[in-house]
Amino acid sequence: MEVESPPVICCAYWSSSTSLLYKRRRGSNNSLTISIAPKHRLLNSPPVDCPSDEYLQTGTRKLTIDELHQHAQDARSLYHEFWTIPTNHLEKLRLCGAGTKNRYGTIIANEHSRVKLSELPGDPLSSYINANYVNGYLNEYHAFIATQGPLANTIVDFYRMIWQERVPVIVMITRLYEKNKAKCEKYIPDNQSAQYGPFQIQLKSITYRTDYEIRRLVIEFENEQREIEHYWYTAWPDQSCPDIVHPLIELVKNVEKSRVDLPDLNKCSGPVVVHCSAGIGRTGCFIALSNGIKQLDTEHTIDIVRILCDLRRDRGGMIQTNDQYQFVYQALSEYARTLQSSS
Repeated sequence: MEVESPPVICCAYWSSSTSLLYKRRRGSNNSLTISIAPKHRLLNSPPVDCPSDEYLQTGTRKLTIDELHQHAQDARSLYHEFWTIPTNHLEKLRLCGAGTKNRYGTIIANEHSRVKLSELPGDPLSSYINANYVNGYLNEYHAFIATQGPLANTIVDFYRMIWQERVPVIVMITRLYEKNKAKCEKYIPDNQSAQYGPFQIQLKSITYRTDYEIRRLVIEFENEQREIEHYWYTAWPDQSCPDIVHPLIELVKNVEKSRVDLPDLNKCSGPVVVHCSAGIGRTGCFIALSNGIKQLDTEHTIDIVRILCDLRRDRGGMIQTNDQYQFVYQALSEYARTLQSSS
């Protein structure tokens, strides 16, 4: 006797040692698949064939610290997990003529979260910059701005954004040239000061740390001065990820401290600007680490799937490669070990 399959398109049930999944396959009846899988505290990602927007809104995989350590070593699972999450790349720029302000033709600022500069008289393109607001931990509104490395023709726009958004901290995660290719135009003075359009930039101090440099900059515009901090991480290797995690974790912590302290100095309480070259790969890693560290500190659990989904909703393509995704897992696992050892 034929038994009718339950009218379920996709649902998942997790037991202590096995997973059961009902899945409707195209051109066939519903089928029941039973696979052996370790239990996780929460696995609630939507099916891979659901709309991208829905996936980015609902995808999640919450792990305890012990589960994080185990999952961070499972390269095959992380590979599948990374490629399951939609990239959310914008296919076409809506503002005609603004393409000359994009460093890469395929990396376009998503429209809903795009930073819009105040339009200059007679220049409708002056409102465009390839940058997106990105929310922080617990959806902290506009905690970051993710952007590309400035071009020669966008340095003034970059400083217009810094000024307009009252940015306290800039994080730079690229060298000016890598493998003889230009990655970012130089936009900070070598020694005392430099002029970029209407902005006078003065170098007040510089501190050298392992793998990064900290500069205190004074920006002057229309007879007003503001002090900001510029962190330049110089140790990210070409075509790979850092071997040593500690300096980058230290950088994340110091940036957060500056973000909290600097508004008391000059009321710069806006987003932290983070950029690499394209503004999605290393930039995405940094923001994911920042949000992940806060979650581990607060909840002692981590949901990197949810973190990446949130990042990609704000700026498409964040965390560009599978290697970068695994690096984020391993870095947060290492940070979690320091929490365990100190507790």
